[in-house]
Amino acid sequence: MVWAQPAETLPAVTVYSPRVANQAPVATFAMPVTSLRFEPRVDVQARNFAEGQADVSLRGGIFENTGFSIGAVSLFDPQTGHYFAEIPVAPQMLGAPRIETGMGVAVGSTNATVGAVAYPWRRIVNAGGSSVGGGEYGLLQGEFYQGFVSDETWGGRDVALDVAWAHSEADGAVQWGDHELDRVNARVQLRGGGAQTDLFAGYQAKFFGWPNLYTPFNSNETEDIETLLFAVNHRFDFGDGEFFEAGAYYRRNRDNYAFDRFAPVGPVPPFLHATWVRGVAAAGRKAWNEAALNFRAEWLADRIESTSLTFGPYRTRQIGKVALVPEKTWTLTDGAEVVVKAGATYDDTNRDSNRVSPVFEIARERKGEALQRVYASYAESSQVATYTALKSNPAAGLFRGNQNLGREVSRNLEVGVSGLWAGWSGQAAVFYREDDELVDWTFQRGVTARTANPVDVATSGFELVARRSWPRLDVVVGYTWLEKDEDYGGALVDASFYALNFARHRLTLAVTARLTSELELRIDNEARWQAPNLLRTRGGEEPLLTAVGLTYRPKAWRRVSLTVQADNLWEAEFQEVPAVPAAPRQVSVIVGYTW
Repeated sequence: MVWAQPAETLPAVTVYSPRVANQAPVATFAMPVTSLRFEPRVDVQARNFAEGQADVSLRGGIFENTGFSIGAVSLFDPQTGHYFAEIPVAPQMLGAPRIETGMGVAVGSTNATVGAVAYPWRRIVNAGGSSVGGGEYGLLQGEFYQGFVSDETWGGRDVALDVAWAHSEADGAVQWGDHELDRVNARVQLRGGGAQTDLFAGYQAKFFGWPNLYTPFNSNETEDIETLLFAVNHRFDFGDGEFFEAGAYYRRNRDNYAFDRFAPVGPVPPFLHATWVRGVAAAGRKAWNEAALNFRAEWLADRIESTSLTFGPYRTRQIGKVALVPEKTWTLTDGAEVVVKAGATYDDTNRDSNRVSPVFEIARERKGEALQRVYASYAESSQVATYTALKSNPAAGLFRGNQNLGREVSRNLEVGVSGLWAGWSGQAAVFYREDDELVDWTFQRGVTARTANPVDVATSGFELVARRSWPRLDVVVGYTWLEKDEDYGGALVDASFYALNFARHRLTLAVTARLTSELELRIDNEARWQAPNLLRTRGGEEPLLTAVGLTYRPKAWRRVSLTVQADNLWEAEFQEVPAVPAAPRQVSVIVGYTW
């Protein structure tokens, strides 16, 4: 559901991300991961549809190198990065995602190395909407959202609240590809005087099936996931870039994975897991004339109970991070500013080694010029592995772990620009990154399993994002080039599920066309030139993926919308995750009403 705002001064629709065209998916209701699927700088590798299960990677990293945050805190799943994107929050409650790489992820995220996706809490307004939809393969879905701002104040601050509900079910685009998803949210918000405090509670339940969901052995697999999240966040903006933000959260994730949905289940399911995470964080920026201090600190504590992840001595862990980055600005004679940031981060855990990582950036900035910002940066970051990699049976089973996996280290050097050219706004960067001891899952011929192996990978890359708007047309273009050189240190590896599953060239094109005062056309495209992978059995290595949506809003009933959407328009069979079958083309129709 993309719901219209009632006030004429506000945008016609709630935009979850300005860099993609379609703000809602075809196969279910929108989730935070929805706006990332065609994001120019993000690679989402989905199993069936992204809202069911998706791996999110940036700049050629893998799903476990990518961090997620809301407000001040880093959301984290200690079992596996496959569940990092299990965020039980309605997108209507979140601002547009900010994509962090290089120095941004090194300072702003915990236990992530290559990139991070950061969401702010959205300001609540008096608005609401509901929708119902249906489509092929027995799809039924519905959403409801209501925001309310009270006339009363508390402590001199405005009081607001919002609630959201969503449900989706379908028989599935392939046999045994059925799903049933539910989400409920509630939030209270206090705001005023530059401050905003959010208190949130959310629950999400997901059941979905898909052949070869995680393994290439022709089995009909299922996932049953329940995620609970409580969070509190407070942010105060002082002006001129100064701010302070602090937050805390509690997250519980329960997962029951079935390799064969038809196999009899005994009293102890073979892959039953539950994880708990508690976290607190604080960050800010304090300025003195032409100097400033950027700081951040975070502490996470996790716990796991599992019927299969039983190898190794511990079931709990603590992770901490502190970042201090002083900043100095010089004003040049032409009015431009040179900004230098130099500092370090400290990562620690009670279960592995600690590490101090340097960060540095120098930038020239001037508003009004074509090149508004030119920068060069060097940043190091590190993380520790998840429990699935550390505590799976190293000698048997479908997923074979490695208790000797240590701290992963990433070193990123990049040069970039951003600015305005001939009506286009955009940014570009060239980077070189070395990932040491990155945890990958690999395949060896004759072994019916995937194995956690460390790999040293050197990645060279270039990325470009450009946008332009006309009265009736918005266009966003993205391009990424990647090249890798890997070393598995003598391990027997015939194929990589993740580290070597990347597009050497990836081109995205998002188009929003306002055809008439009543009709709007939205098209997202992604063209890929994929690196070869022997695990990929269908769909080739040069797919074109397209999603399209046409919305009709009659003049007489502007609060009513009718949207027809199609995903995988060209019926591409490309396996985004090697050996996982692609979903065929799917069409749905959604009727929405806003107030």
